[in-house]
Amino acid sequence: MSQADEQTDQLTFQDPVTRFPEITPPKQDQPEPGLDRDLEPQTDRGEDSYRGTGRLKGRRALITGADSGIGAAVAIAFGREGADVALNYLPDEEDDAQHVRDVIEASGARAFLFPGDLSDEAFAADLVGHAAEALGGLDAVVNNAGRQIAVEDIADLSDEQWSKTYQTNVHAMFTISKAAAAIMPAGSTIVNSTSVQAYTPSPHLIDYASTKAAINAFSKGLAQQLAPRGIRVNAVAPGPIWTPLQVSDGQPKDALPEFGKSTPLGRAGQPTELAPAYVFLTSPESSYVVGETLSVTGGQPTP
Repeated sequence: MSQADEQTDQLTFQDPVTRFPEITPPKQDQPEPGLDRDLEPQTDRGEDSYRGTGRLKGRRALITGADSGIGAAVAIAFGREGADVALNYLPDEEDDAQHVRDVIEASGARAFLFPGDLSDEAFAADLVGHAAEALGGLDAVVNNAGRQIAVEDIADLSDEQWSKTYQTNVHAMFTISKAAAAIMPAGSTIVNSTSVQAYTPSPHLIDYASTKAAINAFSKGLAQQLAPRGIRVNAVAPGPIWTPLQVSDGQPKDALPEFGKSTPLGRAGQPTELAPAYVFLTSPESSYVVGETLSVTGGQPTP
């Protein structure tokens, strides 16, 4: 077998159990929201592993939570597929966001940075217009930003945390989707990040899990409303994916070393393993897929 054939085989035929290493993260803590830069072990966001084929050439996309984890992997994949991208993230995540921008621009696509907190309703309301102005239009939105803070006992779950989680995960998605739908042409897409938690909620994540269930219903309802206008809405439900969300109080610290090992594949997922789902749901290849929630869970079942 030639070296070229061997490289092709490595790209096209791989055991999913061993494609990415099983990780045993040490107990660690980062202040919310957390940085990929400081995560141990590091994540694979596709910088070296994702290869584009031009499936999103000419598209103009807004991605929230685009600095790290799943959002970063999606942004990198979109850039590799030919899309120009507007990246939204929290100001504290600037270092990660600049890295993602550099990777996208090295792929030949354009990337624009829009730091700001989506729980600020005024910022969320203005974000779509600013992104569309920078991109020269808008035909793709990925509502990915999310807040997840583990609390073991409902007695310790404050009203403030409950409200902030809903404001970030649900209300901002509504605000952005409403503004985007007003300016998007036929052929546009919205893809929302939900979670396996929507179906099998962990007892320490009841606020987060309930927002993800709401996102499922929101996505399916909005999909039916916008489909006659040629705008498709779908969702992706990740399973246990290794991201900074987990170490910035997204999981109990004692649970980190075993994170993701209970899946049928026996390991946590890497952010880059999510990116193809978002690319598919944004590309014209999925033109007859509307109101779907695509599960990427390492084998954890969802209804």
